[in-house]
Amino acid sequence: MQRQAFNDGWVFYKGGEKDGMPVTLPHDAAQTERRSPDAAAGPSGAYYPANTYRYVRELDVPASWESRHVLLEFEGAYRKARVLVNRVEAGSCAYGYLPFTVSLDGLLRYGEKNRIEVVCDCSQRPDSRWYTGAGIYRTVWLWLGPEGGPAIEPWDVRVTTLSTLPACVSVGLAGAGADACAAMADGSSPMVEILDGDDVVACTTELPCTVEVPDARLWSDEDPHLYTCRVTLGAETATTRFGIRTLGWAAGGLFVNGKKTLLRGGCVHHDSGILGAATFDEFERRRIARLKEAGFNAIRSAHNPLSRAALEACDELGVYVMDEAWDMWYQHKSVYDYASDFMDNWRGDLASIVARDYNHPAVVMYSIGNEVSEPAEERGVEQARAMVSYLHELDATRPVTAGINLAILGGAAMGMNTYEEGGGRNDSADAGMNGMNSLVFNVIASKVGTAMNNVANLPMVDRAVSPVLDSLDIAGYNYASGRYKLEGHAHPGRVVVGSETFPQDIARNWAAVERYPYLIGDFMWAAWDYIGEAGSGGWTYDDAEKGFEKPWPWFLADNGAFDILGDPTGDLFWAQAVWHAVDAPIISVQPPNHPGVEPGKATWRGTNSRPSWSWDGCDGNLAWVEVYFDCAHVELLLNGRLVARRRARDCRARILCPYEPGTLEAVAYDADDNEIARSPLTSAGEKSVWVAAEVDEAAPGQLVLLPCWIGSKDVVESNADEELTVTVKGGELVAFGSANPRTEEHFQDGRYTTYYGRAMAAVRAGAGDVLRVTVTGERGGSCTCEVPIRE
Repeated sequence: MQRQAFNDGWVFYKGGEKDGMPVTLPHDAAQTERRSPDAAAGPSGAYYPANTYRYVRELDVPASWESRHVLLEFEGAYRKARVLVNRVEAGSCAYGYLPFTVSLDGLLRYGEKNRIEVVCDCSQRPDSRWYTGAGIYRTVWLWLGPEGGPAIEPWDVRVTTLSTLPACVSVGLAGAGADACAAMADGSSPMVEILDGDDVVACTTELPCTVEVPDARLWSDEDPHLYTCRVTLGAETATTRFGIRTLGWAAGGLFVNGKKTLLRGGCVHHDSGILGAATFDEFERRRIARLKEAGFNAIRSAHNPLSRAALEACDELGVYVMDEAWDMWYQHKSVYDYASDFMDNWRGDLASIVARDYNHPAVVMYSIGNEVSEPAEERGVEQARAMVSYLHELDATRPVTAGINLAILGGAAMGMNTYEEGGGRNDSADAGMNGMNSLVFNVIASKVGTAMNNVANLPMVDRAVSPVLDSLDIAGYNYASGRYKLEGHAHPGRVVVGSETFPQDIARNWAAVERYPYLIGDFMWAAWDYIGEAGSGGWTYDDAEKGFEKPWPWFLADNGAFDILGDPTGDLFWAQAVWHAVDAPIISVQPPNHPGVEPGKATWRGTNSRPSWSWDGCDGNLAWVEVYFDCAHVELLLNGRLVARRRARDCRARILCPYEPGTLEAVAYDADDNEIARSPLTSAGEKSVWVAAEVDEAAPGQLVLLPCWIGSKDVVESNADEELTVTVKGGELVAFGSANPRTEEHFQDGRYTTYYGRAMAAVRAGAGDVLRVTVTGERGGSCTCEVPIRE
């Protein structure tokens, strides 16, 4: 079938409004709303209100389409999406994160205009433990089959690696494609071709078939080489990309193409920061590229299926994926979440995920859930076994895991459930934490992480969780690193992955991954900051804002190796040092702009430090300077003077230093006192407004990201934030904002205050010659960036 984008020409209606507004997909309807402190979504949903949303578009259908198969493919529409063609319901999808297709056959009026309408019902909140977004937030495609001939639908072509020496793959068709192949009546033979770039390297006229690929390059994170499979049935041609790679897993580890592989992983939510939930190819590729460049070789899609754009980026860049299906099963975590629909849909959900993922070599594990409490009872264990068995039936090439929080599940088995009956967290343990002094609060916060990691060691917890863990191919441990060293004796043969871990535990966790062969990797929470679970990782200087989730106007989680703009944090640097992913020490500084105030720390962030030594107005204030590197000790120099010399523990040294503008330099030494490497941080010295595009040119319709900052051309000033205003010519402003986790500003207004000196604009290029973006500061500074638009 021929595919074309179906993103233009939509009219968007909010709630019961009769007047619509034109929009181009992808579009996050929730971003058209104003956050409110009394919104039912609360801090989990970032205080966004509930509503229903409609999208209407006309489709001009030629008379010649009457003999053609016509489909709409939705990559994602949140939530309870209903698709109507000429006011007749054509299809629906209850789960908001699932790709799905809708056939238009028999509903179209040929030779005239047709009305396509999509309704998304987000009228009930809270429906999630994080920000979901709303509406048609991912791309829509229109598919056309050949005239009068067989049609191969999306995801029908299946390519399976059978062996690597020699490299052999099998090619077959599923679903409608298999029916079309069987129904070919013209006597012609199918054609299957394997292409390496533009070159055909293998072909056959049999289908299904086994094909040997000569001199094949195998796909892995180190060499993500992709091939194309082209299947021709009469006038119909379908293509799919794939990688030649095998997976193996046992107590000795995870093996990719026979090579033992350790997963340097991070958990990633689905939202796109200032874009809300809207999923753009350019943003997804940028995120995956930054993670890969930083040293990650794996991500976990927390806690719903990864986007098509992200999967393609992982294939191309070489990043392994744990693709997760749900955050809940049949028990509610939020009052209106998917649990009510789960039992009716889980089989279809898994089938859709596998169909979409099957040819993506990056996907190395399916996860059937996150921190579910159902396996505390036999019904839940049986549900897990049924899902594992069904996934094996759908795809025998990949292992199945789940993010099991051993402390939560063990508590549920003993009648102490983390979630209230009917939905909502049991916050009794957290309720009295607000208002404590910082010392007491920080002690308690640190104990939470330690307790969660160690409670899994209890024999009663082990007995409670083992039935579900043993049903999985790979046992996923959320915050249970205390069990790592025990499993070789307690559960020989069990393969374990740290599916979710505290970033501050990275040194100890990675040492365990390298030490225990059955522990195949570590996924820190989180790799990228996200909207919702407001303030769960936020360090705060306000006693009234302590606790797991923060009050209005907090709306970002404020954790992650990268913030929502894609700028690195101290949590990333610690991981990079532990992974030996850097060749020089990295300096990160805790903000010195709250002198004498001890911050209230958060369990889900190891440090609030940033890579900056430019803090206007902070002269003389004490700052904790953190230096990350695998070395014996570190010397810290300020403007050429020795500040201190400290031993590095677990690849980190901490030094208290008075702030003084200039150059801060870290020098790393080995155990024999030989200098290994050094690196500086410098102050900006000026406070101008700057904007620059991340691309040299753009195509019409392309999303262009433009970082904005206060400071000099090369150095950001971290303590002179101001409101910036963006104007665009030759394009459309899609969003503008900063990584400030606590603000009442709005990404759609075209003005936003920088956070630690930074902001970002997202602009869709128009059809002219030049995209021109101007950023103006409230203090009068201004900067313009021009991007040529190619035809």
